[in-house]
Amino acid sequence: MTVRLPSESKIEMSTSNDSHAEILIVDDDALSRKILAQVLTSAGYNCQVCGNGAEALEMIHAEPPSLLLLDFDMPGATGAEVLKELRSDQHQAVAQVPTIMLTAHGSEESEVSCLHAGADDFVTKPVNAAVLRARIETQLRLSSMRRQLETQNDELERWRRDLERDLAAARLTQQSLIPQKPLVLPGWEVAACYRPVIQVGGDIYGWLRMKDGRTLFWIADGSGHGAAAALLTTLAKLLFHHGKVEHNSPASVMEAVNNDFRSIFGGRSFMTAMCVALNHTNGSALAVGAGHPPLLIVRHNGATESIPSVAPPLGLIERSEFVETPLDFKPGDAFLLYTDGLFGSSKNEERRLTPRQLEKMLDHSAPTAEVLLKRILERATPNPAEDSLSDDMTALAVRRVAPE
Repeated sequence: MTVRLPSESKIEMSTSNDSHAEILIVDDDALSRKILAQVLTSAGYNCQVCGNGAEALEMIHAEPPSLLLLDFDMPGATGAEVLKELRSDQHQAVAQVPTIMLTAHGSEESEVSCLHAGADDFVTKPVNAAVLRARIETQLRLSSMRRQLETQNDELERWRRDLERDLAAARLTQQSLIPQKPLVLPGWEVAACYRPVIQVGGDIYGWLRMKDGRTLFWIADGSGHGAAAALLTTLAKLLFHHGKVEHNSPASVMEAVNNDFRSIFGGRSFMTAMCVALNHTNGSALAVGAGHPPLLIVRHNGATESIPSVAPPLGLIERSEFVETPLDFKPGDAFLLYTDGLFGSSKNEERRLTPRQLEKMLDHSAPTAEVLLKRILERATPNPAEDSLSDDMTALAVRRVAPE
């Protein structure tokens, strides 16, 4: 092999990219190896040489170089055969060694053969030192970028695993805040559904026994999604529990929650909420909403009602007026508390429901609260095989048992 040098007596080769790179030169011609090594060493690279493919494989397995200059035509194992074995190696450092093939054939077929063999680039003989330098620097730069990407990918994978562990822990915490069993209330049935988009969600619900014996059913939806919204749900439960201890009406409880929430966040975060204070002995109730989807009611005779929220979301305004709507539930009547994920559960805009459409889906013939909830979920939520939830979805159905 002959190395053609530029007309200048001294070769100026930039060493700024990787002056300490280890380059292995594999060529069966001793003079070619010597000249290439001299040229590259003068450019600041550390060079090793060998004369055949078998020796090259041993050297690469012992210490993978930064780059391999490999002659295509060699007796014994050809350059293509050597490179094929390298590319199939189980060790990534060996299999991904950047390789520039040296070939005496300048034809398109020869170029294709080099690339098919797994070469990253090729240089035709006689070798032009400037071309060789440029292609070496390009491959070293690409190799460095690949290593950086691999490092970043490893960091991202570690971040993902850490996030998964954090979300799993957050899920267990949030699950402990959500009722695990339906409330047992004489003369009433309670059914609930909770479906977060990811492991944790921004919805929460519950029930509390008030000082006068009424049961306060409440539901809340924190602004945002994911872990940040999930933190709001933890706070929401604490605030509702604290509010019911100090106050004895749903409006005053909501006012207390609003004041505490605003004092903490200063209006930067908010949550919608709806609550129903139910006297389970006679069926009377008071409903209060704050920026939340309407309370839906289905009567035993098939009539439906919608009780809108009058006050703005909790935490937005310092002094809100919370209006209590009186209700009366007869045997067979039921009400539904839910978050907006129920009527906006599909990512397909054409399938999104309105509260009015949701109200029409209430089935008064459902024999139990569980069946009532199941039927509305089947009609309102997307088919998992075709669509997926775009928002957390929570619903709570409460039904007064009809006499047998």
